[in-house]
Amino acid sequence: MRYPNLFAGGRIGELAIRNRIVLAPMGTGLANYDGTASEQQIAYYEERAKNGVGLVITELTRVNFKTGAAIPRHLSLTSDRHVAPFAALVDRVHEHGAKIFSQLHHPGGQNLSAMIVAGPAIEYMGRAIPGFYRALPSVFKAAGKAPRFPQVSEWMIEHQRWPAVVGPSDVPSLLFDQKVRPLRRSEIRSIIDDFVKSAKRAQLAGADGVELHATHGYLIQQFLSAHTNLRTDEYGGSLDNRMRFLLDIIAGIRRECGPGFPVAVRLTVDEFFREVGMPGEGIELEEGVEMARRLERAGVDAIDVSSAAYENSNYWLEPMSFEQGWRKHLAAAVKQVVSIPVIAVNGVRTPEQGEALLAEGTQDFVSLGRALLADPEWVTKAAEGRETEIRRCISCLWCIEALEANAQKGEPVECAVNPRTGRETGRVAPRDDGAGRTVVVVGAGPAGLSAAEILGRRGFRAILLERDSRSGGQLRLASVPPGKDKIDWCVEDLEAAALREGAEIRYGCEATPALIESLDPCTVIVATGGLPVVPRVPGVELENICTVNDVLGGAVRVEGERVAVIGAGMTGLETAEKLAADGNRVIVVEMADKLGPGVYFQNLEDVLSRLAQHDPEYMTSHRLVRIERGTITLEDIKTRARLERMVDRVVLAVGVRSDDGLASELKSYPPPVKIVGDARRPGRIAGAVRDGFDAAWDL
Repeated sequence: MRYPNLFAGGRIGELAIRNRIVLAPMGTGLANYDGTASEQQIAYYEERAKNGVGLVITELTRVNFKTGAAIPRHLSLTSDRHVAPFAALVDRVHEHGAKIFSQLHHPGGQNLSAMIVAGPAIEYMGRAIPGFYRALPSVFKAAGKAPRFPQVSEWMIEHQRWPAVVGPSDVPSLLFDQKVRPLRRSEIRSIIDDFVKSAKRAQLAGADGVELHATHGYLIQQFLSAHTNLRTDEYGGSLDNRMRFLLDIIAGIRRECGPGFPVAVRLTVDEFFREVGMPGEGIELEEGVEMARRLERAGVDAIDVSSAAYENSNYWLEPMSFEQGWRKHLAAAVKQVVSIPVIAVNGVRTPEQGEALLAEGTQDFVSLGRALLADPEWVTKAAEGRETEIRRCISCLWCIEALEANAQKGEPVECAVNPRTGRETGRVAPRDDGAGRTVVVVGAGPAGLSAAEILGRRGFRAILLERDSRSGGQLRLASVPPGKDKIDWCVEDLEAAALREGAEIRYGCEATPALIESLDPCTVIVATGGLPVVPRVPGVELENICTVNDVLGGAVRVEGERVAVIGAGMTGLETAEKLAADGNRVIVVEMADKLGPGVYFQNLEDVLSRLAQHDPEYMTSHRLVRIERGTITLEDIKTRARLERMVDRVVLAVGVRSDDGLASELKSYPPPVKIVGDARRPGRIAGAVRDGFDAAWDL
C-alpha cells in the first residue's frame, strides 16, 4: 500500500481503530434545537464514516444546561433524553466500521451572553409549545432582518443587559469583551459533575470514548491558563491548582465509566499570545508539554494537540497564507514526553503530507478537519490511489465564517469548495436523466466549472465556452497576491472534476447568441462572472488609472511608485500588499470608518499583519472625489473637508458588478437560461460554487 502508516491499525487505550485517520471535531450547527442528534447531522457523520475514517470525534457537545449552550443547534448530552438520539448517531457510524468519541464541551467565558438566555429558553419553549422548533428557523430569519434587532442586541451587550458568561475569573475574552462572572466553588463542582454525567451518557449510547475540549479558549483551557485563571483558591495559582478542574473531571469519568473507557484530551499546548503582542502571557509550549505529561500520569488515553484561542484564532484555525504543517513542532514536542497516542491536525491537505507526519514520528494519528468538509471521500480516494481526485481545502475560512453567521439563523456549516457540506440529506445523489442532451455553460470560472461537473454526473453533455485561454475566471487573479496560491487548488480541482465528468471546455471562445444557438442546447447556464466597478470620478479616464484586475492580471506593472489603492475590502488590501511587496509606496483609501468592511476578522488580521511590514498609510472615512496627473483629492466623509495627496498611480478596488451583457441578449432565447455566480450577483467563491452546483442539480 502506498500509505502504510496512514492505513495501519492503531489503538487508543484498549480500543482498536482500523487506521490512523481521525475526523476532527468541528462545529456543524446540524443538531436539533433540543440538542438531540438530527438526521441531517447523522448523515453528515455517516458520510465521512462510510468513506473510511478510522475515528470520528463529534463536534463540541454541550454538558451544562444553564450556561453551556454556545449555538442554537448545539449537540447535547445534558439529559438522559439525549442518549437514544445520540445512540442512533453512534450506530450509524459503527455500521461502517468506524469508532466514535463524543467531544465534551463548555464554552465558559468565551460564550455569547445572549446564549445564556437563549439556550435554556429554546429548550423550555420547545417542550411547552407544540411546533415551536419547526417555527424557529423563520423566527431567526425574521429577527435577523428586523432593522432594529442587531442594534438592540449590540446595545444590550455594551450595557451589560445580558447575563454574564461564566469562567474561572472575571477575565473577558479579547474577542467578545463580555462580562465574565467567576464561578463559585459549588458551581465548579457542579460543572465537573456535568462533564462526568455526560461522559456516562455517551458510554450508555454506545460511544467508544470521549474527548475533553480543553483548547481554543473554552472553559477547561480557561482554568489551565494563567492568563484567564486568576483564582487564589485550590483551582488557581500553581499549575497543580490550575489543572485540578480538568483532573477532577478525568477522575470522575474513570470512576463512573471504568478504566477501559477511553478518555482523550484536546489540549492547547501553546496559546501563542506572543504573536498578538502579549509576550509571556498564558500557556507556552514548555508548560503545555508538562500538562500533557501530567495528563498521561492521570490516566488519559490520548492527547489531541492543538493551540491558541479565539483571541488569536489564526494560530489554531489557520488562514490561507499559513504553511501546511507550520505547527507540527507542537505535536512532536508532546510525543517526545508521553507514551500514549498523540493526535494532531497540522493542516493536512494531502495523503502524502499525512503519511510523512506519521513516518517521521511527529504524531500517531492524523486528524482531518476542514479537509473532510471539502471532501468526505478523502480517505477512500487515498486508499484507492485516486489522490488526484481529492478536492482540497483551500483554508479560506468560509466554514467558520458561515457557521458563525448561520448559527444566528439556525442554519448549518458550509464549505466553499463542497456545496454538499451540511446538506447531505437533501443532496444525496444527482438524478441520471441528462440522456446526452447538450447544456451550454458560458464561462469556466468557479460557477461554470461547478455546474459542468454536476451536469456530467447527470448525463448531460456540458460544453463550456471560455473567452480566456484557461479556466478560473476571477480566481486566477485572486491567487496572485502573496499567500493566496491555494486558490489555484480550487481552480485545478473544479476543472479536473468537470473534465472527469466529460465536460468539453472551449478556450479562447467568445460566446454569442448565434454560436450558442448553433450548439442546439436544451439549457444555457450563464456564468460570465463580474467586472470591476469604475466610479464616475473626474479624471478616472487618465492613463495612470487602473483597476485591481489590471494589476493582478499583469496588464499593468507598477514598481517604485506612490500608489493610492481606492477601497480597503479584501481585494484592495491584498492588491495593496502585492504593490507594496513590488517596491511601491502605498496609500489605502476607504470610505468606511474601518479597514476591511465586511471582511471576516481572521482574514483581515492576517493580511493587515503582513501589510504592516511595508508601513502603508491608511485613510479611512475618506472618499475619492477627483483625480489629476500627480494628485488625488479626497473628502472626509464626516467633516466634508478636502485634501490633496501626491500619487503617481491610482488603483481602483471599489467592487465588482455583474457581467450580464450576454444574459440580457439571451432573454428572449427559447431554451431556459440560468444565470449563476457573479453574473447573477457578485459574491465569494462559496456562493459561485454553490450557485453553479444548484443550477445543474435542480435543472
